[in-house]
Amino acid sequence: MTGDPGTPGDLFAGVRVVELAQFVFVPVTGALLADWGADVVKIEHPETGDGYRGLVSQGIGAGTGSLNVSWELANRGKRSVALDVKTAEGRALFLRLIADADVFLTNMLPGSLERLGLGVDELRAVNPRLIYARGHGYGARGPDADKPAYDATAFWARGGLGRTLTPVGLDDPIAQRGALGDRNGAVQLAFGVAAALFKQARTGEGSVVDVSLLATAMWMLGSDVLSALQGTFQPAVLPAPGTRPVPPNPLTANFRTADGRHLTLCFLQPDKYWPDLCRAVDRPDLLADERFADIRVRAQHAAECLAALDEVFAARTLDEWRTAFADESFPWEPFQAVTEMADDRQVVANGYLGRIDDGEVAFAMPAGAVQFDERPAAMRRAPGHGQHTDEVLLGLGLSMDEIIDLKVADVVR
Repeated sequence: MTGDPGTPGDLFAGVRVVELAQFVFVPVTGALLADWGADVVKIEHPETGDGYRGLVSQGIGAGTGSLNVSWELANRGKRSVALDVKTAEGRALFLRLIADADVFLTNMLPGSLERLGLGVDELRAVNPRLIYARGHGYGARGPDADKPAYDATAFWARGGLGRTLTPVGLDDPIAQRGALGDRNGAVQLAFGVAAALFKQARTGEGSVVDVSLLATAMWMLGSDVLSALQGTFQPAVLPAPGTRPVPPNPLTANFRTADGRHLTLCFLQPDKYWPDLCRAVDRPDLLADERFADIRVRAQHAAECLAALDEVFAARTLDEWRTAFADESFPWEPFQAVTEMADDRQVVANGYLGRIDDGEVAFAMPAGAVQFDERPAAMRRAPGHGQHTDEVLLGLGLSMDEIIDLKVADVVR
């Protein structure tokens, strides 16, 4: 299950992961582990499979024709076993998989796992060194530990992201983009699993790893959480029509260009970069202006400085500013649309978009942000529903006759 030759896709070679999870949060963790060589066996119900497979038929999952690329992004590189763990035979087969696994990944509710007899103690009785990794909405403890959640509820709504990013004065909260919290939580869980594997390799001991969408939101909002704890939190404010906020440092602001696009300056060391900016925009008069001489006086005349820069940037298009700033070292960037990302020279140079081509279909998707030895992971297709059931069960020592009997009994597919 390693990547293509010449790629560092074998970092987790030999690591066996059993995943009992649906939709995005925890499955993305499994996909990231699979990218780097882990053998991830995804357990799906024989009839329904992972519910995320069906979203494309509802017009939710991004896709072209019958290809559900959202499914591919969350489940690439895995093997699928269609197995009903609610049956006695299915649970017994599941435990045989667990006995030889390094990691168990799940986002099932704690109560559901206990009712199925798949809690920590039950699985540890079969495999004492097992890493038991759980993705939660609200955490493993407390009155809401068993409350169902999606990232729109636990991360965006309850976790404060939506409220923090919605300006005061807007009638309704802004909507979350798809699976924003899920994919961020998945990275946290993958980090936890990697750390647990390191401990397991050194000591032979397993760990229970927990990550919640609520905690992920609080971590992402760390600066705002600190401000709230100190009583200094400042909500986002919706400017009055025709006005814009005036920051104390006018060199940390957004500016409109002649073609209606925007760029941002982030000069946290403004005195260091101010001379270079004045030269790059061909305005030596601004550098000579006593009102803008240093950070202290610019703060006193922030509105005038902002107005002067508004006039400067409104005189050229974004592409003209790209050319003018091409060789500059000060921190600036255009406000880029996601539809422009595929052609971004840094995205291309670093392989941040990977391509999957199995001879039947070819498509691009985001690679994980982590690279080893300056190379991205080699990505592989997500599995079909139950595509590897026979293969995995034969690996457990079952005969084809036994597998057929299990299929007739609807235990497997």
